[in-house]
Amino acid sequence: MRPTYLEVNLPRLKQNLENIRAHVAPAKVMAVLKANAYGHGIDGVAPYIAPHADYIGVALVEEGIHLREIGIHKPILVMGGTLPEQIPAFIQHNLTLAASSLELLDAAEQAAQSAKTKLKVHLKIDTGMERIGVHDYEAEPFLEKSLSCSHLDIEGIFSHFANSDAPDLVHAKLQLERFSEVLYFYERRSLPRPPIRHMANSGAVLQLPESHFDMVRPGLMFYGVYPGRDVKRTVDVKPALTWHSRVAYSKITQPGRPVSYGSLWQPQSPARIVTIPCGYADGYFRRMTNQAQVIVNGKKYPQVGRICMDQFMVNVGNDDAEAGDEVVLFGDGITAEDLAEWAGTNEYEVMTNISARVPRVFVR
Repeated sequence: MRPTYLEVNLPRLKQNLENIRAHVAPAKVMAVLKANAYGHGIDGVAPYIAPHADYIGVALVEEGIHLREIGIHKPILVMGGTLPEQIPAFIQHNLTLAASSLELLDAAEQAAQSAKTKLKVHLKIDTGMERIGVHDYEAEPFLEKSLSCSHLDIEGIFSHFANSDAPDLVHAKLQLERFSEVLYFYERRSLPRPPIRHMANSGAVLQLPESHFDMVRPGLMFYGVYPGRDVKRTVDVKPALTWHSRVAYSKITQPGRPVSYGSLWQPQSPARIVTIPCGYADGYFRRMTNQAQVIVNGKKYPQVGRICMDQFMVNVGNDDAEAGDEVVLFGDGITAEDLAEWAGTNEYEVMTNISARVPRVFVR
């Protein structure tokens, strides 16, 4: 195994899920496992967490198929955009379709009719994200059409917040108001089984209890990372991930001998520089050059010189550090927020960009 690897604490993920469930009860909880379980490793996370989730959310039909192939039987909603030619895969693998247009709804009805089966569908309403979904002000014909689709099981209806993790919730509350107005369609018809209503992502789970409806969709916070430094932390969650490595090389570098590509940094006095076998091909962003910190033998030190594809260097100064010594890149005091700040991005990109070539070790 590579000396650079991720350690994933599965019981901590379960505890995060239980804490979220207690906070949103009686709403159900959809565990969002897209993007390789936010970088944690889908093959280890899904079998462990699926028994404790009510629903599973993914972005791509391929992600849903993979979950079925590794033995996951829970309902799976594919939340991203889908093309009509992909619909037979939903039927074959018992996946739930996010119907985001009248055209897709028609195509789903025809495909299910041809297959002589029923296809589960959640209707996607765009209340202000402007990504996919039928606009809230054009939703009524869409909902009317859905009621006439005899080969579709209209199991749910949902929308998505654009700014639920912001300190100012004016836009989020406007979206919530728009979604609530769309839902009056079902109240007016007094249906015996109205669809499952869901809208709350991580920010809304934490900050907008009125948006919890029948089900919530925690993504980042399920993995123990809050969506931004300013979000209200109304649920206790803890990171489940630690990114480990080891020193691969150690030497004294003299002044006037720049470190790495571009010669962006050199020591002012003799310093011990250690090489870590991890780089931007592993998801350790090149743009963190001369900003990041790592922990070597329990102490924080600065990363120096341009981060390379497979390696980067750390200045441990006058301290001792030898090949084989323990290094922590994330965890034990280095947070996703830290990496996001150093890289000029957000916590989501930090987590989901950890490369598949970094081995995952699952701790039960």
